Amino acid sequence: MRKLLPLIGTPSGSHPGGRSAMTCRFRCGDACFHEVPNTSDNEYVGDVIAGAIGRRAMMRAAAAVTVVAAGAGAVTVGGAPQAHATPAAGKGRGNGHGHGHGSKPEGARGLRFTPVAPNQNDAVTVPDGYRQNVVVRWGEPILRGAPAFDPEKQTAKAQAGQFGYNNDFLALLPLDERNRQLLVANHEYTDEVLMFRGYDADNPTREQVEIAWAAHGLSAVVVEGESKNGKLSVVPRHSLNRRVTVTTEFRLTGPAAGSDLVKTSVDRTGRKVLGTLNNCSGGTTPWGTTLHGEENFNQYFANSGRTTDKRYGIGTGATERKWERFDKRFDVAQEPNEVHRFGYVVEFDPYDPDSTPRKHSLLGRFKHEAATVRLTSDGRPVVYTGDDERFDYFYKFVGSRRMRKGSGRAVREHNLSLLDEGTLYVAKLTGDSPAAEIDGTGALPGDGEFDGSGVWIPLVTADGHGAVSHVEGMTAEEVCVFTRLAGDKAGATKMDRPEDIEPSPRTGKVYVALTNNTNRGVGSNAGPDEANPRNANKHGHVLELTEHRGRADSLRFGWSLFLVAGDPEDPATYFAGFPKESVSPISCPDNVAFDDHGNLWISTDGNALGTHDGLFGVATAGERRGELKQFLTVPTGAETCGPVIQDRRVLVAVQHPGEVDGASVEKPASTWPDGPGKIVRPAVVAVWRADGEDIGV
Repeated sequence: MRKLLPLIGTPSGSHPGGRSAMTCRFRCGDACFHEVPNTSDNEYVGDVIAGAIGRRAMMRAAAAVTVVAAGAGAVTVGGAPQAHATPAAGKGRGNGHGHGHGSKPEGARGLRFTPVAPNQNDAVTVPDGYRQNVVVRWGEPILRGAPAFDPEKQTAKAQAGQFGYNNDFLALLPLDERNRQLLVANHEYTDEVLMFRGYDADNPTREQVEIAWAAHGLSAVVVEGESKNGKLSVVPRHSLNRRVTVTTEFRLTGPAAGSDLVKTSVDRTGRKVLGTLNNCSGGTTPWGTTLHGEENFNQYFANSGRTTDKRYGIGTGATERKWERFDKRFDVAQEPNEVHRFGYVVEFDPYDPDSTPRKHSLLGRFKHEAATVRLTSDGRPVVYTGDDERFDYFYKFVGSRRMRKGSGRAVREHNLSLLDEGTLYVAKLTGDSPAAEIDGTGALPGDGEFDGSGVWIPLVTADGHGAVSHVEGMTAEEVCVFTRLAGDKAGATKMDRPEDIEPSPRTGKVYVALTNNTNRGVGSNAGPDEANPRNANKHGHVLELTEHRGRADSLRFGWSLFLVAGDPEDPATYFAGFPKESVSPISCPDNVAFDDHGNLWISTDGNALGTHDGLFGVATAGERRGELKQFLTVPTGAETCGPVIQDRRVLVAVQHPGEVDGASVEKPASTWPDGPGKIVRPAVVAVWRADGEDIGV
C-alpha cells in the first residue's frame, strides 16, 4: 500500500478530511462537530463510492500510482522548507504523462502538462514549464488614500481601503482597457490569531473586531497583464476599485423583503441590510454581474434558543469572535431577526462602483457555497446552488423573465431584477437498483453501476404580483427565510455537503461537487442507499447530472457518478472509467470551473490523503474522459479556491495559508508568500506557461 504523508499539525482522524482544528473554528464555527442540523427522516444521498464502475471499468482500473513527494516532508509550526511562491516542478507518474526531457506531455487538449506530484511544500507548486506570480495579497491598498499594509499598525479605516482577507471566489471580467481586466474576489472569513500579534480570543478589542468587519466582504480591483506572459498586477486607485464590507448597505429583494421576519429595530422596512458574511464561492451572470454565496453565517450570531435557528447551526452561547459584544445585531437574544438577513445569494455590479448590492431571497436562505448561471433556450436565467452542510440539499432556480441585451440603464435595471421572479426548486434523487442490493460496503448492485433519476420539487414561485408557496404549512416568505425546513417538508434528498455546482458550457451537463461526510450511518444518521453505498465518505465525489432533453428548465434529470475521490489504489474510487494507474490522487472536491476545451477543473478543501490541497483538471468527454491530473498545490495549511481558467492563464485564490493547529503570528506554520520574518498572507496567484502559449495544449 502507498505510504501517505502524515497530516501536518493535526492529530489523525480528529477533524473531517484534512482540516485543522483552527480551520474548523474560524471558517465554519466547528460545523462538523455540532449536532447534525438536519434531523428530518427524508431520503439521504452521500458519497457515491464505487458507483458507476462497470465491470469493464473495474477490469481496466488496476493498482494506482505511487505518491511521490515533490519537495520536503512534513512541516511543523515555526518552520517551512520553501518560503516563496516559486515554480517548483512536480514529477510525472503513471502512463502517458511524460516521456523524459524535451517530450510533450500527453493528455486531453487543455490538460497536456506533467502533473504535479502530491507534496507538502510551503509554496505554490506548478508543473514543469510553468511560471507564476502573486497578483494581490491581503492588505494591499486598492482604494485612493489607503495606506501601505503594516501588520503592526492595522486599523479598520485602512483595511476598508485594502484587499480583504481569505480570498475565495474569483472572477476576471473584461474591460475596454488594453491588457486590463476587473478582478472580483470574495473574502470569506477572518483568522484573527494569524492577523494580530498577541491576539486574545477571549477578549478581542473593538479595533480588532472592526478590522475584521472591514476584512470580510468583497473586493473589486482592476489588474493589468503583461503582453508576453500571464503575469498580473494591481492597478491601484482605479475608479472601478471597490471594497464591500460588513458595514456596507445592501438591498434585500424577493418575497422575504419587507416581511416581519426580517425587520429589525434599526431597519423597520425589512429591506436594508448592513453587510455580507462568509462569502464562499459564487458565479458570474450573462448580464455582467457577479453572484456570491453567503455560507457559514451561523457562526457570527450568539445566544439563540429557537428551533429554526438550530436547524441552521446557530449556537446558544457566545461566538468565537465575540462580535456580539460590540454590536447587538449579532446577539439573537437582543435582535432576533438580524440572523434572518444573512444566508442569501448576493448580486454585485462591479461595473458600477456606486451601485447597491442585492440579496436575493427568492434563491433561498441557507449556507450557499456558490451560485452559477446558465440561460434557457429562450433567455431566462437558471441558477444552481448548493447548501454546504452534511445531509443538506442542492437547489435550482428558474427565472420567468428573459434577459435583455444592451448596456443602457433601463436594461441594466431589468437584468438586475431577473432573480426576483421565477421558481425555486430542490432536488430529489432516486436510484434504480433494489434496496436489498445496497449493503453499505460499496459493493456494486446487480446492474453493475450506481445511477438513477431525479426530479426538481417546487418550493416557491414569485412574479410581479406576489409570491406563492408550494410547501404545505409555510408561506412564501417563510419558505425564503427557512428554506432548509421547506426542503425537509418537500422530501429532498440529503447530500454530503453540496458545494460548487457548474453546468458545462459545451454539453449542458451539470457537475455537483460533494466534499465529504464521515457521519453517514453513524448513530441515528441515515444509512446507505444506492447513491450512498458506503458508510464513510472522507474524500468526497462529483456527480454528473443531465437535465431531461438537455433543457435547463426541465423538472426531471438523470444522474450518475462521474468521479469518486480518494487514493486510486482504493477499489472504491472511480475516475469515469479511466485507468486509475494514470490519474492523480484527489480528496475533498470543492470549487469547480470549466475551460474552453470542456475540461472540468476542481479545487480541493481539506485533503484527507495527508498532502496539500490543490487544483486538478479532468476531461469530461472523449476517449480520455476521467483522466484527472494535478495542476498545482498550495502552501502549508492553505485551501485552493476560486479557480479561473483562461486560455493562457490560471488564477487561484490561496486561502488561509498557515492555518495549522497551534500557529499564530508569533509561531507561524507558513512563511508564504513573502518569506521568513513576514506575516503569512492569503493571496491570489496567476500561473501561465513559460513560453506564453495556451495552458495544457
